[in-house]
Amino acid sequence: QVQLVESGGGLVQAGGSLRLSCAASGRTVSSYGMGWFRQAPGKEREFVAAITWNGDIIKYADSVKGRFTISGDNAKNTVYLQMNSLKIEDTAVYYCAERAYGSNWYTPDEYDYWGQGTPVTVSS
Repeated sequence: QVQLVESGGGLVQAGGSLRLSCAASGRTVSSYGMGWFRQAPGKEREFVAAITWNGDIIKYADSVKGRFTISGDNAKNTVYLQMNSLKIEDTAVYYCAERAYGSNWYTPDEYDYWGQGTPVTVSS
């Protein structure tokens, strides 16, 4: 059973930065990659970024390209999301998720395990 624990969320002013972490335990040989999703109040969960554990595939949503950077530390079983130039519309609960091998990185249903989420609030 994979367990994911996110941390690093908080309150930040627009234009500021935050770094989210997701620590994974109980990984199996089928674990292929990790994704970050976010969900704002009243909205559906949306894809933010994803990375394979060996780093050979990295994906970003258009809305965060150039501002967010996903990275992973295989030895620490931890994935990070560096968020710069934050905007008010980035306000959401951010979730990390783990998945087995596959080609669709953008759909929540493709992911097998989820963390509890960490809230990010960007103020003006």
